[in-house]
Amino acid sequence: MVKKQQPKKTASKKQPAAASSSTSTPLPPIDPETLTNQQRILTTFSDAFNPILSADSFAATLQSIKQSLFNRDFEAAFGSEENLQAYAARWSPTRALCYSSIFETIASHVDDIAAVPDSSADEASYHNSTAVKKFLCIGGCAAEHIAFASHLQQTASNGILTLLDAGPWGQVVDLLQKQATSPPTLSKYASAAIKAANTPLLQDGQLSTTFSQNDVLAMDKEALKELLGSEPLTVTLMFTLNELYTNGGIGKTTKFLKLLGEILPDRSLLLVVDSPGSYSEAAVGKDKKRYPMQWLLDHTLMDVRAASKDYEWEKLDSHDSIWFRLPEELSYPIQLENMRYQMHLYQKKSTFTAA
Repeated sequence: MVKKQQPKKTASKKQPAAASSSTSTPLPPIDPETLTNQQRILTTFSDAFNPILSADSFAATLQSIKQSLFNRDFEAAFGSEENLQAYAARWSPTRALCYSSIFETIASHVDDIAAVPDSSADEASYHNSTAVKKFLCIGGCAAEHIAFASHLQQTASNGILTLLDAGPWGQVVDLLQKQATSPPTLSKYASAAIKAANTPLLQDGQLSTTFSQNDVLAMDKEALKELLGSEPLTVTLMFTLNELYTNGGIGKTTKFLKLLGEILPDRSLLLVVDSPGSYSEAAVGKDKKRYPMQWLLDHTLMDVRAASKDYEWEKLDSHDSIWFRLPEELSYPIQLENMRYQMHLYQKKSTFTAA
């Protein structure tokens, strides 16, 4: 667990429902490179949101956000820039660390669909160029943004990222993008060697980021298709799908998933991460019978009776419950908690054969 004084914990709409403090069980050793990458993620957040983290009003702002989320007053919770920054500073760092570890586990699948350099270019340019990885993250912004940036840094890749959310996260996205391409803040007493080695998370031009403020359940086919583009990409629903089922309804969410399958470019990936077990259930029908999110997702994507003749979904990876635990060595201005999640990775594959 990150070592700092811990503020009072209260579950919220977007806070991991299964968050927990560290147990006394010692964590297995983590290699120094992983720790360096994880600390770099936390430093990006602490530098970007230093004014809000150090403000006397920070605790009160968090409490106001929690109360608004408890009341399901999302406009009040996310209606001001101060609230958005406070939310990102408090709850996004742990998720960014977790998402970065998930991206590492699925890296081979992401690499397989990355755009390759144009072999028609001159030989020197071809061999010096890097793969381009394209992500569309639906729901959530700050954690996905920096996790993907860290993934690009670790894999020496370039990326194109579209962040889609109903909330007004544009200024937070701009702030994090600026911070990710700026060297971390150093103490004025830092040595010359430390200053010389102080480099940003990303190089200029390594990541192209766009924010789109939209309710994905209200988008029509053409608008969503424009965001997806024509080349294979990775679409993520991180702690978002169960929220869509619960707040948007089973019918609208199922319709969206079917539309996504219809218009996604062939070989694209769909990554779903959410709270595990009973934390991710949705009520269906007049009797409000509850179904696990994973069952609803599989029923929509994998049901043979509803399968399209042109494509099918293949499940590449699936886990019902995984813990992400924070190493003691990490440092952040406030204390953060471990989190538990389920994850499922699918790939769309064309079944169409020419006559």
